[in-house]
Amino acid sequence: MAPQPLNQDFFARPVAEVAPDLIGCTLVLDGVGGVVVEVERYQQDDPASHSFRGPTPRAAVMFGPPGILYVYRSHGIHWCMNLVCEAEGRGAAALIRALAPTMGLERMRERRGGVADRLLCAGPGRLAQALGVDGSMNGFPVAADLGGGQPGRLALLERAAPVPVAACPRIGISRAAELPWRFVLAGSPHLSRPVPKAA
Repeated sequence: MAPQPLNQDFFARPVAEVAPDLIGCTLVLDGVGGVVVEVERYQQDDPASHSFRGPTPRAAVMFGPPGILYVYRSHGIHWCMNLVCEAEGRGAAALIRALAPTMGLERMRERRGGVADRLLCAGPGRLAQALGVDGSMNGFPVAADLGGGQPGRLALLERAAPVPVAACPRIGISRAAELPWRFVLAGSPHLSRPVPKAA
């Protein structure tokens, strides 16, 4: 049986549970996508989270219903894609940092300018570019029962089997960087950065 799109109840759990459970799922937008191999967890009591100061105009989507996208531009350059988790009003999301590309590779290569396949989706900005995600998709439904999973829509498909998940400190942040809230598919060559040996 083919993997099925995930419903809102998958996302309506603590981000501490959702984030590692995303590893091994398949993310696809209009026939382009791959297996999630790296995510980071962010929540309202986390000083590195956009939701730390409450529902500001930028972070308001993080307080919306679970199962939608929170898309923002990082450093004015790259789009980043997050999946909103927990109950509405909790301000939590999982940043998708890397995919192992499996579908629509030719379109990814065109969008990414001929980089090596290993680097097509190795980083949040790279994967957003490869999938064609931009700010117009902020608040976009991902959960199937919210309207995601339809043709031309973003879908998250359940993982087909258990996968080895490793936890390590988050990267690219200056606050609470020591927290082991980065989750990766152990041994994947498609990570944005290698896992520290100490982890």
